[in-house]
Amino acid sequence: MTTLQQILPGAAVTPQRTGLRRASRVLRPARTLPGVLVSLTLAAASGATAAEVVSGLLGTPLGWVPVEDAVELARKTTWPELSQAALSVVAAGTLMLLLAAVPGRCRLVPVETSDPLIVVGVTRTGLRRTLRAAAQQVAGVDRARVRLRRRTIEVTVMTSAESSGAMLRQVGTAVGDRLAGVGTLGTGEVVVRLRRRSA
Repeated sequence: MTTLQQILPGAAVTPQRTGLRRASRVLRPARTLPGVLVSLTLAAASGATAAEVVSGLLGTPLGWVPVEDAVELARKTTWPELSQAALSVVAAGTLMLLLAAVPGRCRLVPVETSDPLIVVGVTRTGLRRTLRAAAQQVAGVDRARVRLRRRTIEVTVMTSAESSGAMLRQVGTAVGDRLAGVGTLGTGEVVVRLRRRSA
C-alpha cells in the first residue's frame, strides 16, 4: 500500500511538527469555569422562571420571580427605550459565545517526549528561569534577561564594559544546549543581545 508521503517525499510531516501541533492542542486551556458558571446561572434562572410560571398557572405563585413587576414594567416601557438594553444583552451573549468557542492562551511550552501518547509542558516562567540561569553561567555575564517571543527567544545579557563580543556566541550556545536538554518544541531561534554596563 502506497501512502501520500511515500509518493511525495517533500510532503512528509516531521514528527516534531506533529508533536508540536498535538501538544499545543492538548495544552490549550478550555473555558471550563466560565462555561460552568454561565450554564449554572442560566439553568437556575430558567428553572426559577419555569417554577414561577407553573405555580402561577396553578393559582399559588411562589414569589421567586417578580412576574407582576416585570409585566408592569413591560407595560410602561416603549420599544425605543428597550433598544439599549437589548443591545447590551446581545453584546453579552456574543461575548459568552466567543469565550466558549475560542480556547484560552496556552501558558505551557510543549516538551518533546518519546511516547506519542504523552504530552508534557513546562511553564513559561520556569523555562525563562532555566534559560536565564544557563546564560548567567557564562563567564563575564553579570545579569541576564530572557523573553519568550512567538518565534524567537530573546536573551539580553548585561556585562561590564571590557567584555568582548565573543560572549554572544557563548551565551547562545549555552542557552541552545539548555533548550536541547529540556527538549522544548517550537520555541524558535535564540537571539542574544549584549548590553554593556557603564563604568
